[in-house]
This record gives sequence, C-alpha cells and structure tokens, in this order.
Amino acid sequence: MFQIELVEQCKANDRKAQLQLYEQYCDGMFCVAMRFLKDVDDAEDVLQESFIKAFQRIDQFRGDVTFGAWLKRIVVNGSIDFLKSKQQRTVELNEGYMRVAEDEDWSFDTGISIDEVKNAIEQLPDKYRFVVQLFLVEGYDHSEISEILKISETASRTRLLRGKSRLREMLKGKAYGTRS
Repeated sequence: MFQIELVEQCKANDRKAQLQLYEQYCDGMFCVAMRFLKDVDDAEDVLQESFIKAFQRIDQFRGDVTFGAWLKRIVVNGSIDFLKSKQQRTVELNEGYMRVAEDEDWSFDTGISIDEVKNAIEQLPDKYRFVVQLFLVEGYDHSEISEILKISETASRTRLLRGKSRLREMLKGKAYGTRS
C-alpha cells in the first residue's frame, strides 16, 4: 500500500514523495539505461529526462502494472530514442516482405562468459540489438517490443531470430578461437 500512497502523493505534486520515488528507483533505472547506452553521462541524461517525463505524466499511471514497470518502459523508450537521435543514418527494410523463420536450437556447449555474450550483443546492428536486448535481457514480449520500436510483431520476431543467429555465429567463432 505504501507505494500506491506514494504515487498518489506524487499525483498531488508532493515534492517529498517525488524524491522518495526517485531515490527508490534511480539506481535500477540507471542500470537499465546503461544496458542500452554504455555511457554514464548519456545514461544520467536519459534517466533525468525519464523521471521528468514520468512525473509530468504520472496522472496517466493507472496501476495496471507496477510503478517500476511503468517507469522502466519510459526509461527504455528514452534510451532507444536517444540512440536513434544519435544515429540518424539507419535504413529501414520493408517489413512487409519479412516472414518469421523457424527458430533453431540456441544451445551449444562452450566456455563463453556472460561478458562475451554482452559484448557480442553490443556488436549487433541496432535493429537486431534493440530487439535482442528487449527480449532476452529486459524480458519484453513481441507485442511490447512492437509498440516500443514501432514495428510489427512479425518484424520483431524476425529481427530477434536474425539477431540471435548473428549472435550465435559470433559466439561460435569465439568458442572455436576464431573471429567471425
């Protein structure tokens, strides 16, 4: 009940309640932003903007999800928007021609570390990296990913499969001591 009361106080523009919510969520949301941005200054900027946006739109919070989940969505969208604004040079595929391929076996026995997997994800092209990160790391489903990235669910599934395929090839190269 405490969190619901805190959110209600924030809706009444209570600065102390806003500070309490900020302090409760700032570290976790900073980690979310860092997973996307990899730069402390950029993550801090996105985090600040996300909290401002959250407090400005707190009347839109209906409580159908936790406040943390609602705020995380704002941080994820802010991080992706920030990356998109930095890289205006992407070329969009015509999503209508994409189809979902069958998912292949994702397992192979290696001594690959978590850091190597994270580094490999970072090397993926943005259109694959965003979907892979949102699905595998952040735990969003294809419906949510399609809303966040403004793509179809089919495109989300296709990009996930293609991203995982590229990731698998990169990691196999590491497992066998070669570079992909």
